[in-house]
Parts: sequence; C-alpha cells; structure tokens
Amino acid sequence: MINKIKRLKNLAVFKDFNWDAEVKNESDEVIELKKTNIIYGRNYSGKTTLSRVLRAMETGEISDKYENPECCICIAENDDVLETDFTSHEKVIRVFNDDFIKHNLKFINNSNEDVQPFAILGEDNNVIEEEIRVLKEKLGNDEEEHETALYKDLKTLETIYNTANQSHSRAESTLAGQLNDKAIGNTNGIKYNSEKFGDINYTNAKLIREINIVKSESYTSISDEEKTLNEKILLEQSKDDIPELEEIKLSFEEFANRVKELVTKPIAQSNKIEDLVKDAILNKWVKEGRELHKNKLDICAFCNSEITETRWEELEKHFDEESDKLEKEIINLITNIKNEIEIFNSIELIKKEDFYTKYNDEFDALKVTFDNSIAEYQDSLGSLISQLEKRKNDIINTKSFELPTSAISKIEKAIENIEELRLKSNKYTDKLSKEKNEAKEKLRLREIYDFIDTINYDEQKTNIATLKTALTNEKKKRDDKVEEIKEILEAIATKQRELKDESKGADKVNEFLNSHFGHKYLTLKAIEVEDSETGVKQYKFEVHRENTKAHHLSEGEISLIAFCYFIAKLQDIDTKGKKPIIWIDDPISSLDSNHIFFIYTLINTQIYKDDDFEQLFISTHNLNFLKYLKRLPKANYDDRNPETRKLYRYLIIERNDKESTIKMMPKFLKDYVSEFNYLFNQIYKCSTLENVNDENYTAYYNFGNNARKFLELFLYYKYPDNTKHIEKMKKFFGDEAIPTVLTDRINNEYSHLSGTFERGEAVVEVPEMNTAAKLIIERIKAQDNEQYEALLSSIGVSLPEETEASTT
Repeated sequence: MINKIKRLKNLAVFKDFNWDAEVKNESDEVIELKKTNIIYGRNYSGKTTLSRVLRAMETGEISDKYENPECCICIAENDDVLETDFTSHEKVIRVFNDDFIKHNLKFINNSNEDVQPFAILGEDNNVIEEEIRVLKEKLGNDEEEHETALYKDLKTLETIYNTANQSHSRAESTLAGQLNDKAIGNTNGIKYNSEKFGDINYTNAKLIREINIVKSESYTSISDEEKTLNEKILLEQSKDDIPELEEIKLSFEEFANRVKELVTKPIAQSNKIEDLVKDAILNKWVKEGRELHKNKLDICAFCNSEITETRWEELEKHFDEESDKLEKEIINLITNIKNEIEIFNSIELIKKEDFYTKYNDEFDALKVTFDNSIAEYQDSLGSLISQLEKRKNDIINTKSFELPTSAISKIEKAIENIEELRLKSNKYTDKLSKEKNEAKEKLRLREIYDFIDTINYDEQKTNIATLKTALTNEKKKRDDKVEEIKEILEAIATKQRELKDESKGADKVNEFLNSHFGHKYLTLKAIEVEDSETGVKQYKFEVHRENTKAHHLSEGEISLIAFCYFIAKLQDIDTKGKKPIIWIDDPISSLDSNHIFFIYTLINTQIYKDDDFEQLFISTHNLNFLKYLKRLPKANYDDRNPETRKLYRYLIIERNDKESTIKMMPKFLKDYVSEFNYLFNQIYKCSTLENVNDENYTAYYNFGNNARKFLELFLYYKYPDNTKHIEKMKKFFGDEAIPTVLTDRINNEYSHLSGTFERGEAVVEVPEMNTAAKLIIERIKAQDNEQYEALLSSIGVSLPEETEASTT
C-alpha cells in the first residue's frame, strides 16, 4: 500500500511539494493514505500529474517533457520508489488517465487505428473452471502467516529445511573456523609460525591435504623425544669443522714387557741371609731398619743390642747393589705406569658441544664406550703395577708374570667410532638447511596430528556428513513440494489459457456500455485477423456504431468507452486476482448527470464487489461525482472510526497561481455533498478577504468560474421559468445596473479569459472581485435570510462569526 506521495519536484504545477509539511490534520499531525483515497481538485490543479507519477510506476517511465523531475513514493514494506527507478517495487498498478486512453484507444487521435485488445477469462467452460477451482483449493493460500494446503506444507518443509541448513552450516562453519585458525590464524596459525613449521604461504587447502596425510595408514607420528630433537635442530647454527683427533699413545705392551722382565729377573743367592730370603716381610723390615741405623746408630733401636761390624758386613752383602738396582728400576717403572694412568684420567678427545645437537645422543653413547675402554685399560696398567709392587716387596725372590687383558683394541675401536661421528658431523653442515626443512615438516605434521585429535576432527566430519545427509533429504522434500506447486500452477495457467478469450474483453466493455449507460448503438467489437507474417490468428478491437466502424466520437462517448474499457481491463489475465493499486483520474468530463451516476455505479459494483484491489485513488473536479463517491461502501460511517482503522482519506489539491499542493479536504467540502455549498463558500470567502496572499489567491483566481456557476444554479431555482439569464440577474440585483454589469463582466472575462492574452496574464484586481462577491452575498441575505443562514451553516460559519466579518 502507498503510504505517502512524499515528494514531488519539477513536475508541472508541483514545483516543490513535501507531504510531511503539507498534509496534516487539525492537530498538525502528518497523515497517511488509506485503502480508498478521494481527491478533489479544480481543472488544471495537478490531478493528472499525480496520476502520471503512478502510471510511471506501472509502465516504468515518465514523460521526458518534465525537466529534472524528482519524486518519492513511500510504499509499506518496500523501499521508497524514486524517479531513478520507477520499477523498484512489486506492486501491480493500474492507472486510468489521458495517457492510458491515448495508449489503448489509439483511434481517438487516428481513426485508422484500433483499440488495444485484451483477454479475460472465458465464462462458458464450467468444467475447466471447476478444474481450476479444485487445483487452487489443493494449492491453498500463500498469504504470509495464513498459508493453507500445499503452501502450508511447503512452509513447514521450508522451516525444517532451514533448520537443517542452519545446523549443517553451523557445524561446517565451526570446523572451518577451527581449520582456518590453525592454518592462517594470526597467533597460532601455521602460516604465521613459519620459523617452526615452514611454508609462509600456508593455506587452508594445504591443511586439508596434510590432514589427509596424517590420517593415512602410512603415516607414523614422531615421538615426543623426536619432536624435541627436531625442535633443537631448528635452533642449530652452522658449526666449524671439528679438527682431527689427537693421536693417543698407548704404552701397555711396552710396560707389560718391562714388568715381565723385572718381576722375573733373578738375584744372586750367595752371601744372603737365609731367614730374610725366606721371609719377604721380614726382609723388608730389616732393609728399612738398615736404612734408619746406617751411619747413625750402633745400638739397635728395636732390641737395644749392639750392631757389630760383622753384622753390618752381613747386611751389606745381603742388600747388595744388584738388589738396589732392581728395586730402583721397579720403582721407576711403577711411576711411569702411574703417570700414564693419570694422563687417561683427564683425557678429552673431543667436546660434545662441537657436534650438532642431532648427534649428541650418539656421541654420549660413544663417549661411554670410550670411557669404559679407558677404565679397562687403566685397570690393566694397575695389574702391572700390582705385579711390580709384589716383586719390589720381595726383591730377592723372582715372581711369575701374568699378562693382563689388553683394552687397546677397544680404545682404538671407540676412537674409530668417534672419528666417524666427527666426519659425519662435519659433513652435516652442508645438509643442515635440508635437515631443518625436514624437521619443520615433521613438526608441522605432528602439530596437525595433535590438532585433529584435540578438536575431535573425525567426530566433527562424521557429524557434518550426517547433517548433510539430513539436509539433502529435507531439501529434496522441499524441492519436491516446490515442484508439485509449480506443476499445479502450470496446470492452472494452462487451463486459464484454455479459458482465455479476447472476444470476451470486448463483450465485457459492451456489457458495461449497455447495462450501465444504455448505449445500445455504440459497441466494441473483437475482430479476428491473421498476422501477415506469422499467420497466427489474433484479435483487434474496433468501436462500432450500428455495426459500422465509428468515426468522430464525441468527448462524452470517448470518456464512456475509455472508462468501460478500463474497468473491463481490470479483469484481464494480467490483473485479475493480483490485488492491484488502482488510480482513476477524473473520469467525469463532458458527461451528463445520469452518466455521472453510472460511472459511480460501475466503480461501486465492479471494483468494490469482490474487494479485489489493494488500494484505490479517485480524483475528480466534479462536485456531483464527489457526492456519489461519499456513498461508497462503509464511507458513510468511516469518520467514526479511529485513525488507524479508517478506510477512506479525503484530500484536495489546491493551486495558487502556478504552484499546487495537496492538503486534507476541508470539512465543509467533505461533509456537505453539494457543489452549490462549495461555490457559496468560495464566493463568501472572496467577500471577506481584502488582500491577496499565497493562501487565499485561489479564491480570487477562480472567482469568475465560481460566480458564474453559482448564479446559474441559484437563479435557476429562484426563478424556474424561461426568463433569460440577464433578466434573472436584473431581478436578483434589482434596478441597480452597475452591480449587474460588474458581475456580468467579471463572469465573462475572468471565467473564460475572453479578450486579449494580456487580460489573462494581468494581476487580478482585488477590489473589483471583493465588491462583486459582497454584492452577491448581500442580495442573498436581503432576499432570503433563512436560506442565507442555512448556507452559512453548511460551510461551517456561525452567525456571530459572520456578523464580525461583515462589521470588519
């Protein structure tokens, strides 16, 4: 429904009209249009211009004769329609105005042209109509919130489908969001952690591919230890080559041979003290005592006995030079062996830090093996020392030599393995970049492996698949229902085409002409012709008078045919049942009073009968027709309804000089249905005003027409005989010639603008109009005061107000 004609600019007499500023009620509140809108306006006030704006919404274009036109039409539940796109709405609009007549009834301007044909539904095939009714009943009503039958089923299925779609979309969106965050999220995304995961150009698609990789049976995730190792690899920096290992000198074989030699070397037995030879401990004790007493004491410090020269000689022979030499050799050898043991206590072939992190564990294992072999080697040396100590403590007696197990081969093997690792580490420098890339890939796949486990990826995918299946099923149900409805609609359209009959369009027009207007001699005929190019049979409409194509139709005949054609066309296949917005622009022109009534009857019975319209606009300049319009259904008690429940809106178009505006219809014009009352109001208003301004200019401008019409009506009923109008004027004004002549001149000159063009353009002389209006009012008051008071009452003027106005 159209709520407001919000703005009109540069559209003929509507220079800059603003609805919200002009169309207000007594409380200064902006009002809106209703279901039925009755608009009154004098000729040339702008009624047809309004209808052209609505017709532009029907045809999609407006006359290019308007310069820079602007308009804004407010439609409920629709964006405002602007001059830039008159088709930006979904309303069905049908407008009756001069443009409609010229477009559809071309014979008016060219007698060789015809009337545009149209088709309505045929009326004879009751079987097909019943079939259509059954199909429509099966189809049901598609009005929102009131759906029935198949449309109700479709709405239910649509709701179920939307719910399934939302569930599926929500599940997909949740997973997609998680995948997106992991792939390209700004904080934890793989793309923005390329120093750890590589691939600064990582994408969602790559994540999906690698999810499939980690889910494959061939993939095995790296362990936590491997993860740590790979993380360390990423921290590696290129290292210098590890230098060659220093050569280790192992003297075991040399020591062993020397030990064997010393521990088995015999000492001569002559001149030896037998007891000491037999007892090594005693021998050692005596030797130490000899060292303590020699050249120091002559008395034994142990037994306090004298040590004789003979005893000293025996001791010297026992502890001879050969024994001392052997002992010294043994001591020296022990020292050398111990030195070698000490060297191996602090030996460090190579530092762990010299290796890349990835080789640390391997180096640690080799280091343990090396250290164990060194310890074993030191134990072997210790065994040699033990054998030397035994001989040293029993220097006189030879000992058997026992060769310890040699650890030299183990040491050499350990050193060989470490050397291989050194070479491997040195070569690794060239492969570090590749190793880092491989480490990043392993870490990335491990990250993805952990990620899909954390978000329950498989469960989500299973749920999405389940929801997708449900969505597909619900979509099929909905689509099947849509297809079923479509098939029924196509079946209805097919059957309606079977009923389509263009000849019925002409018959309907004739029905209106004959039944409502009694024009039995004027008819519209549907003539079947064959297209010269395609051979297809089609219809054209012609206006006939007594079975002959009519020419030179009168203005009244044209108006009648045009309006009947329009009303019949509301039942064509493009309009009927689509609740159009209808605009009827001034259907009364040169029609007599009977025809005016029949026009009203046609509107009442054909438009209001089935209430098959969304909104109706009727404009008129004819007060008698306006009187009938106030009898339309429910119009007589519409004033008692609150504003929100009113069905009717009464408006007036007022023109001041070259500019028009729309306002609420004055109460007297809306409530009093006679043109006579309206004309009296205009004359009375002119009689009480002294200065012309923008608000009252129209009262002076239209005074000639208003006075002529009023006097014709008033004098006809006052003097209902065959007296000439000038004589009736003299009777009315008495013998005063000046008022009569003055009134007659104003009527003729200002009513018809007779005379020169300059007379029409000249500024109205206010005193002349005001004087004539006062003379008319005074004569009515003087001749019939009771009628005068009734007329005042009809236009809403009380006697105290009138007295005050006349005094002023």
